[in-house]
Amino acid sequence: MKLTFLALALMAGVTNAAIAGEKSLYDFLWLDPDKKVYVLQNKIHKKENTFYADVGFLSNFTSKFQDTRGFQLKAGHFFHEEWGVELFYNKYSNQNNDDYRNVRLINQAEPFIRRMDSSYGALGIWSPFYGKINTFNQIMYFDWSFGAGMARVNTESNLKNVRNPTQDSKFEKESRMGGVAKTNIKLHFKENMHIGLEYMNTYYRAPGPKSPNADKLRTNTDVILSVGFSF
Repeated sequence: MKLTFLALALMAGVTNAAIAGEKSLYDFLWLDPDKKVYVLQNKIHKKENTFYADVGFLSNFTSKFQDTRGFQLKAGHFFHEEWGVELFYNKYSNQNNDDYRNVRLINQAEPFIRRMDSSYGALGIWSPFYGKINTFNQIMYFDWSFGAGMARVNTESNLKNVRNPTQDSKFEKESRMGGVAKTNIKLHFKENMHIGLEYMNTYYRAPGPKSPNADKLRTNTDVILSVGFSF
């Protein structure tokens, strides 16, 4: 028994200097309070030196006067277990909503609208978290990642004629460079298949009707549900 305790204490002392990667820390209640043991947990879905490709449905939460939906295509490569790169393309479809129709009907006015047309870009991906959950006696593995990068943002707006109530709204195309930040949870339900839930913000500068000659920081928010393959 003393040898067992001695071995556990020695293992704890050696592994205290280890860097957590696939190592999980467990507290054993039957040990002294200051003794901790690192346990190596096998990782089922390795990411290093793998590629992935996803297709997703997106919902946009930015425009007050548009119902905006779309799709996303993305592909990426993990050159390290926690680090990778990704390319994406988003395409949007816009439709006037009830708020737009109410403004036209009640106020007899045309609201200012800037709506997304498409965006594409590249990101660096950091995926430090992974784990597993038990649902209905089925173990599901997941990864949680973060990304940041640059994007080309293509929009349409009625900025040039919205201030003139005698003219019908006419949309003109706009294109700007911007930044992208996102977080993604990827759930593995088969060996090479996964589903993902992503929250993406796109940042760019553009003018508005109050100051048509001055750019202001704008934010576009998308939530994307996707399915993909890794190989």
